[in-house]
Amino acid sequence: MKITVVTPRYSVSGVPLAQAKFAQALANDGHDVELVIGRADAGLRLPKLLGVKLTVLGLPNVRTMFLPVWKHILKARPEIIFSAEDHLNAIVLLAAIIARSRAKVSCSSRVTPFDTYSNKILTKRWFLKQFSKAVMWRADALTCVSEDMVRQYHHVFNAPPHICIYNIVVDGQSKHRMSEPIDHPWLLKKEVPVIIAAGRLEPWKGFDDLIRAIKILTERKKVRLLILGEGSQRSKLEQMVEDLDLEDAVDLPGYAENPLKYFARADVFALSSIVEGLPNVLVEAMMCGCTPVSTDCPTGPREVLQGGKYGYLVPVRDPTRMAAGIERALNAPIEGKLLDEAIRPFKQEAVLSHHFQILGIARRSSADVIRGDVL
Repeated sequence: MKITVVTPRYSVSGVPLAQAKFAQALANDGHDVELVIGRADAGLRLPKLLGVKLTVLGLPNVRTMFLPVWKHILKARPEIIFSAEDHLNAIVLLAAIIARSRAKVSCSSRVTPFDTYSNKILTKRWFLKQFSKAVMWRADALTCVSEDMVRQYHHVFNAPPHICIYNIVVDGQSKHRMSEPIDHPWLLKKEVPVIIAAGRLEPWKGFDDLIRAIKILTERKKVRLLILGEGSQRSKLEQMVEDLDLEDAVDLPGYAENPLKYFARADVFALSSIVEGLPNVLVEAMMCGCTPVSTDCPTGPREVLQGGKYGYLVPVRDPTRMAAGIERALNAPIEGKLLDEAIRPFKQEAVLSHHFQILGIARRSSADVIRGDVL
């Protein structure tokens, strides 16, 4: 089938990386796929996607994407359109309406609607809510990346049709990426347990709490922490490491194009976020065998860890409890068979099948695709 995947921006963060992986999975499934990106961060290398046409519009913001998306729909005539993030979803739906497209349109929400919409009249978030309500009827599927988020949308809107479909986290390249060589000395020669974290160095990731937790933990146990990522908080976090005299215990090596090879060699993965959509990185770490310790933040971690069956949950913004959770994880790691059980809903085959089922489209099996027996 002819499929367009749309994302407002390409950057080293959850939504665009998930959309790129989704586009690649659809191409691997035997479809004619184009990934349309509103803009890409300066100096960032675009993803290498086999069999996926890549189009970067180079636009400053989501609002300016309406006309190019409308023209794309008219020219490319996709049979399915997958969009992500609420501002873009509304624009894609309007473009499909005006273009009188017959394409199936699936729109995915990735962040809490409480931060996106408002009932305060004449505010930007109020206008977005009215706009979204006006075009929502055109969507063939409205999805969220966690069950918690679905419940939030049912609170914000009057009985909307939103359902949960997870992101693809586990795909055919995962095992290869885990086994790639690594050069960080703490992981090459593991003298002490290594805790790992990853994400944008921004306030909502709570890495300051995690560093404080490591300070507490090092007072009774020798451990090391690696935080992968870049962002506006780097200088602040580096200063904190210095002030707490943790230079030998905490390292911020920067953005890692392949974090899986780090996860596969660490002992514990720590998610210290204040808020999430659905933390893909948590599932990736579990896939690599890391025992997870996560804040019980909205939304996703409690759902992924099934209330503590597959990992350790701790309160948000509580370094003392985070330190205790990491210590418990080191002393009682989660068994590999339980981690394997936890990641099943995030496997490529399961996610693609769910999308096509919701859209009412029969999907060929993976065996048919391998034989080349595709439409």
